[in-house]
Order: sequence, then C-alpha cells, then structure tokens
Amino acid sequence: MTISPDAVEQMAQDFTSACTSNSAVAVASFFAEYGEIVINRGEPWSGRARVADMAAGFYADVPDLTLSCDDIRCSATHAIYVWTFTGHDAKTGNPLKIRGWEEWDLGEDLKVKSSRGWFDADDYARQVAGS
Repeated sequence: MTISPDAVEQMAQDFTSACTSNSAVAVASFFAEYGEIVINRGEPWSGRARVADMAAGFYADVPDLTLSCDDIRCSATHAIYVWTFTGHDAKTGNPLKIRGWEEWDLGEDLKVKSSRGWFDADDYARQVAGS
C-alpha cells in the first residue's frame, strides 16, 4: 500500500495545527485507536488516551508551545515529520527552541499507528535551565 505524498503533507499540516492548538485530545485524534508514541527510546505511550496524556504533559511544561513543520518525507506508509517547537518553560519562564523529528508508520486512513520521536533532551534541559 502506498499513501499519496500530498495526503501525508496535508495530514502533517493538520497535525501541526492540532499541536499548536494546545489540545491534547486533538493531537491524539491523529493516532490510530491503539497507536503509540515512543520518545527518545523511552516507555511507549500506547492508545489514544495515553497519547493525549503525553501531549498534555508537554502542554503543562510548555503552555505556550508553538510547533512548526519543517519538513515531511514519505515512502509508502512511512513518513518522517521534522519539527521545531518554541515556547517558554512553565517553571523557569526560560525560552525554548527545540528541534526534532518523528518517524511515523501510517495506516491507510492516515492515522499514526506508531511514532518514534527524537529530540536532544540535554539541549532541552540546558534551555530550561537558561544556559
């Protein structure tokens, strides 16, 4: 099965808008019912409710989070979603600019079946600390 690159690009733009809306439920709606996300080889967040929990955690840490889609690449049912988020840490108020990407396995309905996300956690901690 191959998914249209144009359809994946539109889905990525819609996903970006959902992330910037600060609605954890909107973010989770892009995942398959039993979809999952793993960030930096951590524990998986499995199922839409857990994906929403993950997103809510990010919004609690960065309440003014704004996400941009820097690039999207796809091949068959696999896509790479390259992003940058900006905002301010909720506790320190320090500005954040974090770059990363997600590797998506997509279903025919363009729902994310699995996502493996990556960002530099050490850089994130440095920015939170203000250094």
